[in-house]
This record gives sequence, structure tokens and C-alpha cells, in this order.
Amino acid sequence: MLGEKVMDIQGKVTGQRAVQGAAHGEVKIEVSFQGMGHVLGVEGMDMGTYVARVRQPGVLYGSGHGLTMTKDGESITWHGEGLGYPTGKGMEAKWRGCLFMQTQSQKLARLNAMSVIFEWDVDEQGNARGVGWEWK
Repeated sequence: MLGEKVMDIQGKVTGQRAVQGAAHGEVKIEVSFQGMGHVLGVEGMDMGTYVARVRQPGVLYGSGHGLTMTKDGESITWHGEGLGYPTGKGMEAKWRGCLFMQTQSQKLARLNAMSVIFEWDVDEQGNARGVGWEWK
């Protein structure tokens, strides 16, 4: 069951590159992004990188990691995995998955014991929006 919304990030893809996959002929796309938003109501800057690969035609698998720095100088690290599908417009894609966060911040400590279900949507210009809810 979904609980409260815990994050909302607006960002932009800052880089992409193709990297060789493990299997012969497999290509993975490494995507980096940066954005601003809120985690548990605290404003911060988020940056991360995820690697996407085609799992089967029309289905993407991705895994990534990143860092959120709050305006107060506190940090949150995260990693996650998800499935996506391309929309057919350049690198535009819609992703759905789960994030796990870790922080030393007392104010944000409940993130350490939380699974966050996310939506991550990227348009053909590289504009991105991420929203996440506590998974109860």
C-alpha cells in the first residue's frame, strides 16, 4: 500500500553515453541527471546516474544510485531499480521502481527504514520529474 508522498524532484538529463554490456552485442545506456526538489519536505539538490538496458523489445531495466544534498548541508544517498518503457520519441521514457535511501541526518532518519516506490518520467528534451511514495 502506498503511504505519503516523500519526494518530488524536477530535473534534467546532463549526460548520456552508450557502454558495452555483459553479453555479446548488448549495449547499455548510462544516463546522468541533476535536479531540485523536496525529500520529506526538505529542499535539496539531487544528482544521480542510472544504467538502462533493453530487457526485451519495449521494456527497459534500469539500476542507479545518487546523492541528495539538502539546503542544510545534510546528505541522503540512494540506490534503486526499476522497469521502464520508451515512448518512441528519442530517449523519452517512463520508469517505475523502488528506491532505498540512507542518511545520517536525524531529521530524515526514517528514510533509513523505508522503501520508496517511484515514478520517473523523462521527455524527449531530457526534462525529468520524479515522485516517490512510502511503500507500507
